[in-house]
Amino acid sequence: MIQLLLSALLALGLPTAGTPGSTAAELSVDDTYAEDVAFALDALEEECGRFFGLKDIDWKKVRKQFKKEAKKVRTDEEHYVLLVRLLARLKDGHCEVRPYEPPPEWKVRRRGPGFFLCRVGKKYYVKVAWSSAEDLGIAPGMEVLTIDGLPMKKWVPRRLEEVRDLRSFSTEQHAFHWLMNRGFSKPEGERLKVEYKDLDGKKRKRTVTLTRASDVPEGPAVLPGGYTSEGDSVRWARLESGFGYIHFRRTRGAVVEELDKALASLGDVPGMILDFRGNSGGGCDHDAFEGRFVPAGREMPRLARPPLPSAGAVTYGGPMVVIVDGSVVSAGETTSGMFKEDGRAYMIGESATAGMSSQKKLLQLPSGKFELYVSVGSNRSSFNGGRGIEGIGVAPHELVEFDPEDLAQGVDTITRRAEQLLMKFPQRDVRYDPEDYGWGRD
Repeated sequence: MIQLLLSALLALGLPTAGTPGSTAAELSVDDTYAEDVAFALDALEEECGRFFGLKDIDWKKVRKQFKKEAKKVRTDEEHYVLLVRLLARLKDGHCEVRPYEPPPEWKVRRRGPGFFLCRVGKKYYVKVAWSSAEDLGIAPGMEVLTIDGLPMKKWVPRRLEEVRDLRSFSTEQHAFHWLMNRGFSKPEGERLKVEYKDLDGKKRKRTVTLTRASDVPEGPAVLPGGYTSEGDSVRWARLESGFGYIHFRRTRGAVVEELDKALASLGDVPGMILDFRGNSGGGCDHDAFEGRFVPAGREMPRLARPPLPSAGAVTYGGPMVVIVDGSVVSAGETTSGMFKEDGRAYMIGESATAGMSSQKKLLQLPSGKFELYVSVGSNRSSFNGGRGIEGIGVAPHELVEFDPEDLAQGVDTITRRAEQLLMKFPQRDVRYDPEDYGWGRD
């Protein structure tokens, strides 16, 4: 059983080992591992129990299962695997077993097939294609019918069940967007069988060898042509419509300075799109970030926090649309979410953000072999009517699905919808009114 789990960990690209050098022959059969698990079950309930109702976690069931399994553990490696599986039951995207010390033979390089998918209604379509998939003729807008011989309506729930035994997801949208982007990856050199309909409606089968493509999502289906990059977080362009577009790939500390360059380059555009899709988090001065979108010398009132003063040498005070989905995690959620919660912008996207934004704590196990890094409180407690973000996410004002015909033509449906909204801005849904701040006056 344990060896099967170790193989599964490798297949998912998850950590698989703890302290090295321990074998069944070297360890005596004692209660060390069972004591660790018993302590963990109690400590996790005490520290993380506030989330159990929200995340629909049956801890009595978890407790019964893992107390039983802990009695069979004989090595540190088996202990590590069991702890990883235990933390997966927390539905906590930040949780980890520390330290992570895999032996060299378990350091397997993983590759993706060169495509990401999206769901439209009950069907699945290629959102982005490149590398190996593109070489085989797989293109955006094509409907995917089967993966490795399984119809998508069976492959999706089965794959989700597999990954959830070993990987922790804070919400359903978090798990689903991970699956649509990273759920197809395998160890380098392995193959993935794909059946799909081409753009003429003909069924085709291809076998993709996973050799080159990354499995890390970029975010947008289509980036605007001629965009400019700054650092490792920010990309921007002036769209043909005249609106400004900024994509935030990450929200690391330098993102505010990178944002300054984007705003200075874009100038006084009639509307702005802030796209956070694929944002992997980080950390920054949130008020300094949001303050760039309050006109110079002014303050913007906020419902649950003190008024926000303008910040930065270059500010933007016009109408804005923010784009998110379930791939937006951690600091990406707090940064994007404040624009909706503070009433500064209209938010759209395929789904709410991942709901993976929390305060964390390290729990030392009695044996001293491992520590458990877990979420113990939600970030932005003022969001979602006082419930915070963890286990919920930040929900858009408007849900938008991709249009396969758009994807086939190289158009990002959601970016286009943002442009449409800026042309006739839904001011009734956004507290901030640019006219109140003198924006647009000569």
